[in-house]
Amino acid sequence: METIKKKNTGKKILSIASVLIFIGVLTFVGFYFIWPMLKSFENPNEFKAYIDSYGIYGMLIFLGIQFLQVFIALIPGEFVEIGAGYAFGAIQGALLCLLGVAIASAIVFLLTKTLGVRMVHLFIDEKKLENNKLLNNPKRLNSLVFILYLIPGTPKDLFTYIVGLTKMKLRTFLLITTIARIPSVISSTLGGKYLMEKDWKSAAIVFGVTAAFSVAGYLFYNLVLNRKKKA
Repeated sequence: METIKKKNTGKKILSIASVLIFIGVLTFVGFYFIWPMLKSFENPNEFKAYIDSYGIYGMLIFLGIQFLQVFIALIPGEFVEIGAGYAFGAIQGALLCLLGVAIASAIVFLLTKTLGVRMVHLFIDEKKLENNKLLNNPKRLNSLVFILYLIPGTPKDLFTYIVGLTKMKLRTFLLITTIARIPSVISSTLGGKYLMEKDWKSAAIVFGVTAAFSVAGYLFYNLVLNRKKKA
């Protein structure tokens, strides 16, 4: 019994140490490479110049900031996607965003599978986690995840942590969420492209339509949560 207790304690220590090391490395990379890019977001031209100054490596740095946005989960992804459209154009920017999100989501998903609820509690408190137990319904899991990732305005990156606690496989998760993300990612990068071209009318239309869907998505998300609470 004592041996089992020691093993469990050792696993907990190893899990905590692994998370701390991972966060430490992420902080180092963020401070020296990603933070300068975040600062340049204030000025679109400066951001594009910053990306262009690194040539092909600018894509790698952008993938780094995309990873940071997904991992922290509280940073709005739309700003990063608009920046991608401004710097790389609508199509290339969308492909980079989808690639970055897929890589980051896979890592978060696997970390959550390995570390369990301790990993999720880094970003989501226990009460909010209980409100999302509807994701544990295996019969509706795939369709529900697709809808939540399809609708703009839902906290997609937070859901990545939660879905990692379910029985969904990584391959299924990546396929469903990548397809579901495509419309919102393209709308954001397209808006960024229009901003670069100073096509204010087209940019306003794209962002206006996206904002309308985001509000609808937010209302739908809260409706689902309220129904869950009453059930």
